[in-house]
Parts: sequence; C-alpha cells; structure tokens
Amino acid sequence: MSMEDNIKMIVEQVLNEIARGKGPVKPAASFSGTAGTESKEELADLTAIDLQKHLQVPQPVNRVMYQEMKSATPARIGVWRAGTRPLTETLLRFRADHATAQDAVLNDVSAEFIQKYNLVKVQSACRDKDEYLTRPDLGRKLSAESLETLRTACKKGADLQIIVSDGLSSKAVEANIPDFLPAFMQGLASVGIASGTPVFVKYGRVAVMDVIGEELKPKAAIILLGERPGLGTAESLSAYLAYNPRIGMIESERTVVSNIHKGGTPATEAGAHLASVMKAVLEKKASGVNLDI
Repeated sequence: MSMEDNIKMIVEQVLNEIARGKGPVKPAASFSGTAGTESKEELADLTAIDLQKHLQVPQPVNRVMYQEMKSATPARIGVWRAGTRPLTETLLRFRADHATAQDAVLNDVSAEFIQKYNLVKVQSACRDKDEYLTRPDLGRKLSAESLETLRTACKKGADLQIIVSDGLSSKAVEANIPDFLPAFMQGLASVGIASGTPVFVKYGRVAVMDVIGEELKPKAAIILLGERPGLGTAESLSAYLAYNPRIGMIESERTVVSNIHKGGTPATEAGAHLASVMKAVLEKKASGVNLDI
C-alpha cells in the first residue's frame, strides 16, 4: 500500500468513527490524498454541541438513566472510548474547550464594548496580562494615572458605584453585561437608587473596588468581573457587593453572586435580583456576613 493510500484510509477511518458516534462532523465525500490539497468538506463547530444532551455511548443498557445522568451535570461523563483511548470527537472537544478557556483569559474586552456602555476606563497597577496573572496584589490597586482619571471623570458620593472588570474572563463580560446592566439599572430605578459614573477596570481583581470606594466615597459598590473559566463554560460572571467600600475591608464583608451565565443564573434574572439585594444593603447598611435578608 502506497503512502497516499495509507493517508486516505486513516482519514476516512477517523471521519467514520466520528459519524458513528453521532458527532457534529460530516464524513468527507472524497479525499484526494494529494499533499497540499484540502478536502471540500468543512468541520462543524464542535463546541456548538450540548454535552448534556449528546449521548456517545452506543446502545446503552439503560438509556433513560444515561440521559438523566448527563442532563444533571455539565461534567464530561459517558463520553465512550476507542479501546483504551478517548474517541477522536471527545479529544477534539476537550482541546476546543480548553482553547476557549485560554482565549477568555488572555484576550481583552474590546474598546468598542467599553465605549458602547459609557464606562470610564481605568487600569490596575498591572502593566500587562502576564503581570496580572502572576501578581494578584497589583490587580487590587490602581495606577496613579487611573486614580487621577477617577478624580476628574467620576461622580463622588453616589448611592452606588458600578464597576466592571475583565477579571479572568473577557468573554464573561462581553456575553453577560449586555443583558445584566439594563435589568440591573431598571431595578435600581424602581427602588430609587442613584448610581454614580460607571467604571471599567482593565486587569482588575475583586479588591480593586476598595480602592475605588476609598476615592469616590459611594455608600455601596458592586463589581462585576469574569470568573476563572473552566471546560464547562468560559462565560461565567461574578458580582461582588459591598457597603461602605474602603481600603482594609475584609472578604467576609462582601456579598457575592456567582455563576451568572446562560447555563447558570441568567444575566437578566441576576440583574433584577441584585437590584433588590442592593436595596437591602443600603437599607440595612451592611453587606457580607453582616447582611441579614
């Protein structure tokens, strides 16, 4: 068998294996086997398949239990195998989701997005993404230039200071803020809470809200930032609320709602809920473990 025939056979076997596993990839109609020649068939987007509904085990003994188990968790269970190895589809999906998580961490929120939502852009004391990932302490501070921006561009003494930050997932911010902010702002308006000038912090950590609170003196603050992505989702957003945000406050003084994304708490629902929580924070003048609601 020639090398050309061998390559053709291997590729056809891989595509047929994916097709038998009911994967999203269509087997190629033909393969020339000629170096530098691409197949006319294009691979579909593996990440578009919902793993909680995608059954890969052929002829399961208890299909109903298998479906219930898969629907109960986004974890990779029941993915089947080829001998002692994972299926090609399973391996490719793992690598695709891992790449998506890396992109979420390493990419930045676009300038167009920040401008669209009228956010005043500042930056933590981190100079770049590498320093942000290796120096968490600098992500809790603001650069001297950013402190000056706050003083000149932002309202002081508001009921609530809204802060958005990329955190560890730019995808989480861009995926959820468009639905979260309108619901949150509408909720605040309905209970009579006035917000200050919204701020975007590049390379920010949770405690950067303390520095902003110290400078702008709002009664309360909320910071919305991307959570560390995993293989289940790279779009999860967290919201931290604090009464009297200031330098030196401890973590137990913060109220947090996490897992805001389409597979967890939907962004619109989270926005409406957090507006009511913020009302309680301001009325009781407390947050974190001190907030009794």
